[in-house]
Amino acid sequence: MDNKYDSFITTNKIYMVIIAVFIMILFLYQHIIIGLISIAVYGLLVVYNLRNIKLKKNELKNFIKNFSSKMDTAFKSTLMNSPFPMIVISNDGSILWYNKEFSVILHGKDLLGSNISSEFKKFKFKQAIEGKKNLFKNISFKDRYYDIYSNIIYDEYKENKMLLMYLYDVTNILEIIKTVESKKEGIMLVEVDNLDEVIKGVEEDKKPLLVAEIERNISIFSKDMKAMMKKYQSNKYIISVQNFYIDENMDKKFSILDEIRNIDIGNKMSPTLSIGIGKGGKTPVDNYNYAMAAKELALGRGGDQAVVKNKDKLFFYGGKTKEVEKRTKVRARVIAHALVNLINESSKIFIMGHKNPDIDCIGSATGLHSIISQLNKKCYIILENSNNSTHFLLEKIKEEEDFKDVFINNIESKELIDEDSLLIIVDAHSKGYVQNNDLIERFNRIVIIDHHRRATDCIENPILSYIEPYASSASELVTEMIQYMVEKPKISSIVAEALLAGIYIDTKNFYFKTGVRTFQAASFLKRLGADTIDVKKLFSNDLESYVQKSEIIKSAKVDRDIAIAVCPSNIKSTVLAAQAADELLNIRGIRASFVLVNIENEVYISGRSLGKINVQVIMEMLGGGGHMTIAGSKLTLSTEDTVKKLKDAIDKYLREGE
Repeated sequence: MDNKYDSFITTNKIYMVIIAVFIMILFLYQHIIIGLISIAVYGLLVVYNLRNIKLKKNELKNFIKNFSSKMDTAFKSTLMNSPFPMIVISNDGSILWYNKEFSVILHGKDLLGSNISSEFKKFKFKQAIEGKKNLFKNISFKDRYYDIYSNIIYDEYKENKMLLMYLYDVTNILEIIKTVESKKEGIMLVEVDNLDEVIKGVEEDKKPLLVAEIERNISIFSKDMKAMMKKYQSNKYIISVQNFYIDENMDKKFSILDEIRNIDIGNKMSPTLSIGIGKGGKTPVDNYNYAMAAKELALGRGGDQAVVKNKDKLFFYGGKTKEVEKRTKVRARVIAHALVNLINESSKIFIMGHKNPDIDCIGSATGLHSIISQLNKKCYIILENSNNSTHFLLEKIKEEEDFKDVFINNIESKELIDEDSLLIIVDAHSKGYVQNNDLIERFNRIVIIDHHRRATDCIENPILSYIEPYASSASELVTEMIQYMVEKPKISSIVAEALLAGIYIDTKNFYFKTGVRTFQAASFLKRLGADTIDVKKLFSNDLESYVQKSEIIKSAKVDRDIAIAVCPSNIKSTVLAAQAADELLNIRGIRASFVLVNIENEVYISGRSLGKINVQVIMEMLGGGGHMTIAGSKLTLSTEDTVKKLKDAIDKYLREGE
């Protein structure tokens, strides 16, 4: 219709121009009378054309009006009778309209005027109304699941935006996928992680009964899941099981851990399991590899726990039992010899610890440096900064002739690293905790020596890894190793004191995580010249620090035998926070303590426990980690919000019966 109208106007214009030119020619050749008659005719034509144009315009308007009316009716009818539920939402999120199909879902309930975000919890309305996203999958509503498609529409004045939502029910599809996934098989690797230690403490005639009882419980566990089980070593089992039963055990928090731990046939030590579960892989080999990685993680975190690895996702269960010392001199000797070979093959050796290094980190680094120097290799310690707790020790070490030009910063280390350089990381193994993660990528060969429970973001592919959560400290591990690295270790008294101080600080004066080998290491350091009085001086506090520590302790609030303290705003020291957390445990009735300190808009939490409460599990809920009795975390929140999150984590932990 528009094209015909435009054609009509254009044709008339051409004719009128031709006639006007003809009249001008008549006057030019003095045909006055004919020219006047022509002007009169031209005027009539103009009037006639204007009237026709007006009629055509009215006809066009009527056509558009009728067509629009028919289209509106058709559009409304389509929306109302669409087989898909549809909703129209205003730009502030209010529900303006919905069709019959959506009304059926509501079962008589009226949602007009309601906010879309309150009804569809996981639907991101802001992203939809801004046009950033127009497809939202698996959104839950009224016990069903929908894929939601959205389109932006405008009102008749094009001033206000509205959102048109189409809902497509995918519940049945998801249920089919869930059923198929639940019938797929995963792999469980089960290991009795302290069988030898448990058997040693049992009378000879009861040893077979104890082994049989452990195996009977694991067999019942397997049969209840209708799984295939195969024992392939005296303390190791492999189980092929459907995902449905894995999920069921995740809901039960792997009660088999408690059942094994409660076995009592005269044994002095409780047996414990480490379980690694792999699921979600494309092939059985993938699931087996996931299970292996999960079991290594469970063992590296101290045992007595189950770890489920579903592709890249990790889930942790258990971890209630205190670590039991079960290292042997054989492993320490093997690691020491392997490290010596790597050192001899390297051009330069670099030692690096964690952020805000403590005395254990400094002690283990300087201890290794002394032995590497005896191997006639150039060795550097990468240290970006120090804190008050290590300043006095570092100043004494730097006075030693052997430690001149040894301590370098990150920038200096980059200029010295070459292809044959070796990096030894001490007292850390986590990417987020190590001093400089960017430096790690510059090394082809990396060695890790650590005593912390294995974290999920462990540094990948180290050429040698010595992570022993049963050890008291990194200093203890290094002290044990250096006895096998050279025939006659030569360590200055100050380095021996640094190592002894590292053990001293991490065991809290030999109270926590102290085994036979811890005292053997301390004895060896004493023979090398470590003076216990000088070690004590390393921990002396000035009067100001002592007063500040008292202020922190004074702010503590105790609930259910758990103390939570917040450092005053003038205190910006994680060391003082950790010391205050230790001191709080000396108060009768306090089983665990948490101290928070705000430093540059980040809140650091130091958690301590006497053993009954697993602070590591609580800190892991907040993104941190550590040991059962010593753990920490860091959050980028306000202090008030951090306290709230910490209390929620404690409540969850206590509800689960840890």
